[in-house]
Amino acid sequence: MAEENLTRINKFLSEAGYCSRRAADKLIDQGRVTINGVVPEMGTKIAPGDQVRVDGQLIATEEKEKPNVYIAFNKPIGIVCTTDTKRERNNIIDYINYPERIFPIGRLDKPSEGLIFLTSDGDIVNKILRARNNHEKEYIVKVNKTLQPDFVEKMSNGIPILDTVTRKCFVEQTGEKEFRIILTQGLNRQIRRMCEYLGYEVTKLKRIRIMNVPLDIPVGKWRHITKAELKEIDRLVNTSSKTEEASKLAEEKKITKPKGIKPKNPNKHKRPRKKS
Repeated sequence: MAEENLTRINKFLSEAGYCSRRAADKLIDQGRVTINGVVPEMGTKIAPGDQVRVDGQLIATEEKEKPNVYIAFNKPIGIVCTTDTKRERNNIIDYINYPERIFPIGRLDKPSEGLIFLTSDGDIVNKILRARNNHEKEYIVKVNKTLQPDFVEKMSNGIPILDTVTRKCFVEQTGEKEFRIILTQGLNRQIRRMCEYLGYEVTKLKRIRIMNVPLDIPVGKWRHITKAELKEIDRLVNTSSKTEEASKLAEEKKITKPKGIKPKNPNKHKRPRKKS
């Protein structure tokens, strides 16, 4: 059992609201306290799950609900975004080695690097995934050869991959063989497949932003997402979810009419109002 998970018996009784630490020491000295049925020595530490009794009465503490963890991590190349620590040696969980259980939100390919979120909050994961990736993710990409003049136009207007056509997106050339792209969807190996379709091979791919959170930490390091960032993420996710639902409803109800044909007048057969 890790030392940080152990608590001195007098501190335990104090935090349980039973008595002060000084009074607890007296009870222990008098042999009135037991831990799992055994009278402890002064200064004994207890572990989670141990049964503490005073004069035979079980002392229970209200477990404090741990706050959720939200992490921004700059994933290095070669690390796999999986929680399967048994099958994948170079997994993201073991690499970060956070003391609490966390899991990644989404994925970032093994040969890619950059920003990824990890959390202990299943609710926010569901919200983000339910939004069907209607949030921005920004990347810097390098390819194996000089970009042709029509590359940006083709990439930004949609590429046929995986039995679909990618959504229109922002693309900007930033170098002879480099470009910046902002996606609002997350198809499997999307950028690499888009480039392959146009005859390019990605040599480096780095995610530099997710929604309102920029990549501002060195490779292999992580930081807690700030309260202000979390508040904005929640707003963006809720907005994108509502926008998506509204778009679906609009699509279902949409009736296209040929140009030049006026819609029927619902008041056609009603008598006109008399002018006063």
